[in-house]
Amino acid sequence: MDRDEILRRSRAEKEDEGNTFLENKGRRWGMVGFCAMTIVLLVFNLATGQNSYSVLAMFWSYIALEAWAKYRVSRRHTFLTVAVLAAFSSLCFLACHVLGVLR
Repeated sequence: MDRDEILRRSRAEKEDEGNTFLENKGRRWGMVGFCAMTIVLLVFNLATGQNSYSVLAMFWSYIALEAWAKYRVSRRHTFLTVAVLAAFSSLCFLACHVLGVLR
């Protein structure tokens, strides 16, 4: 394969490695920010005597969906196990939150 053929195929893919790198970097920082905010809210709720079911439901939902996406790509059963357990935890915390609100 010559240089022109490689360039032609690369342009046909329409995927820019620079954009992919930026998206991954942004996701990584988004994850850090999400986890930091989760910790802040958990500490605040603990200090004020409030429950944190809604915060934990969102956190475990995020973990479940991220693990599911990793499983779909890698087919590693560890990610599937994490996805199922985190989804179950998320649903349990959601149920606790809903029941607490409806009381």
